Amino acid sequence: MSDIDIKQTQAEAEEKARQLPIPKGYRILCMVPKIESLYESGLVKAEETVRVEEQTTVVLFVAKMGDMAYSDKERFPTGPWCKEGDFVLVRSYSGTRLKIYGTEWRIINDDTVDAVVEDPRGIGRA
Repeated sequence: MSDIDIKQTQAEAEEKARQLPIPKGYRILCMVPKIESLYESGLVKAEETVRVEEQTTVVLFVAKMGDMAYSDKERFPTGPWCKEGDFVLVRSYSGTRLKIYGTEWRIINDDTVDAVVEDPRGIGRA
């Protein structure tokens, strides 16, 4: 890859990043991790199966925090439950769903985070 190609790729990535919504108030912008298109056996999942798994996922990646997230000291006396860059567990169908460039995102409330996980691989909805 040439320097020009790398610069174009970086510019495209920066442009896409500017198009992400900025969460306001106590909201958190999260990305749905990529859903595997194959079962462990190697069989290909149907598109509908992948779509349903995206919709019902319980694992999200925290991308941006709203300006008031976890600022209520009475509700969060020990401080924030998560930070940008964390993988968090939430309830299925949580938040406002949106797609940006084919990737599913969610905007959730700060108090809907149930847990932080170090490695989300292997975690799924029961």
